Amino acid sequence: MPERKPRADAVRNQEAVLAAADRLFARSDRPEQVTMADIAAEAGVGKGTLFRGFGDRTGLIQALYETRLEPVRRAVTDGPSPLGPGTPPLERAPALLDAVLCFKLDHRHLSLALEEAGSGSPYGAGHYDWWHGTLRGVLEEIPGFDGSDFTAHALLAAVRADLVDHLADRQDAPRERLRAELAAFVAKVLNGPYPSEPAAP
Repeated sequence: MPERKPRADAVRNQEAVLAAADRLFARSDRPEQVTMADIAAEAGVGKGTLFRGFGDRTGLIQALYETRLEPVRRAVTDGPSPLGPGTPPLERAPALLDAVLCFKLDHRHLSLALEEAGSGSPYGAGHYDWWHGTLRGVLEEIPGFDGSDFTAHALLAAVRADLVDHLADRQDAPRERLRAELAAFVAKVLNGPYPSEPAAP
């Protein structure tokens, strides 16, 4: 039996809800205070529409985040250098992390809202698994590089949404300075040497 397509009004409602949520999170200094009722009112729909479409607040935030992230995913999986496949790993890894940083700077409140939803940890989120797996795979292409799993986690910790927000807002660090400092940090990590075992104490 063919899969039923969503009704046109349901699609319009979903788009309206995502756009409304995006506006509210962008305007909010405290994303955790944006409620489902706020989003429903902003979108001009009933709360039931939100719960039927997204399950709960975390599901709505995840759907919005994935929608905004999709162009970056396409650039990584199918795009040209420096993000796309075929780029030398020592060029691609810094480009991936720069893309994460720029995405979180452009969507700071949404990224914070997602990391603060539920347990407050990003590590169980599907998008984190995707970034980690992608970065780990790139690191494994570097000759002589060991510990790619841990290193991918450690590098992604440098672009956590709460840290990006702290640096950009509370320390008033300009965007280009953050990008330059991240690039310098990644270069130090990736330029070796790469011991396979920790040195003896």
